[in-house]
Amino acid sequence: MKIYTKTGDKGMTSLVGGQRVAKNSDRLESYGTVDELNSYLGVIRSCGIAPEIAAELAEIQSRLFDVGGNLATDPADVKVKVCIREEDIAALEQAIDRMDAEVPPMKYFVLPGGTQAVAFCHVARTVCRRAERRILTLAGKAEVDERILKYMNRLSDYLFMLSRKLVHDSGEEEMKWIPRTD
Repeated sequence: MKIYTKTGDKGMTSLVGGQRVAKNSDRLESYGTVDELNSYLGVIRSCGIAPEIAAELAEIQSRLFDVGGNLATDPADVKVKVCIREEDIAALEQAIDRMDAEVPPMKYFVLPGGTQAVAFCHVARTVCRRAERRILTLAGKAEVDERILKYMNRLSDYLFMLSRKLVHDSGEEEMKWIPRTD
């Protein structure tokens, strides 16, 4: 089977279920941004992080494939299965709480950066926020499981805490944002 089909050459693609939609539709923007986020999580995993964090990120990547598959399915054509469960959201919250207990209290805003893994955490966090906005736009026009939105919101918080934990574990200092005062 060839990877190219030529059916998208004029800017259209098929959803799961067969419906043809524009490649710049809200639905495609939603799951395309989730796919972009997933790729950044793969980059973070490639940065030599602790195996337990890499495993946690691999699990999150699998859940993001579930989210993307759900968003790529036209609810009118195919019965959509639940892709995110409450326990997935709870797992992110537990991980956030675990990492929060391991790092110094937050006393100021931090500038994105630090080690390569930390910098990519910040990129992933902002892509996650964009994915959340794209999904909210889609939700204004079509049915979207509210657990997807909750998961994406928690995931951006998770990525922020992961950036803080990775800085802390590396022995580096977070770079404090110093606002201009004049």
